[in-house]
Amino acid sequence: MAAMPNETPRGHRGPDSGQELSGPSVFAGCVMMLSGPLSILMGASAIARDNLFAASRYVYRFDLTAWGWIHIVVGLGLVVAGLGVVSNKSWGRGAGVAAAGISLITQFMFIPYYPVWAIPVMALDLAIIFALARFHVGTD
Repeated sequence: MAAMPNETPRGHRGPDSGQELSGPSVFAGCVMMLSGPLSILMGASAIARDNLFAASRYVYRFDLTAWGWIHIVVGLGLVVAGLGVVSNKSWGRGAGVAAAGISLITQFMFIPYYPVWAIPVMALDLAIIFALARFHVGTD
């Protein structure tokens, strides 16, 4: 479908930033809004059942309740940043990169507890950071 002369084929302009919202930004925002609730659910399960995950000899060993709260806070940050990105808010991209970076670090530190979960979430966090940092449509 061809774009009309007055339309922008790459995205739409948001009310806050005056910049176009690109496809990779929409992808990153949607993935953050998927990863955030999943992180919140993992945190809730760690709080509810403190013996659910086990890593006996690990340098970054925290109480599982602490890990649960960390994942809940990071998950909420991902959801808020994802909403900011898809709403094309001026703060959304920076908050998205920061939230995904923090999520990447916490998932890395959580690998010994649950590697089957942490490694794919780390890959999603890297995709979010790449999409938000690389694909940016600037103002004219």
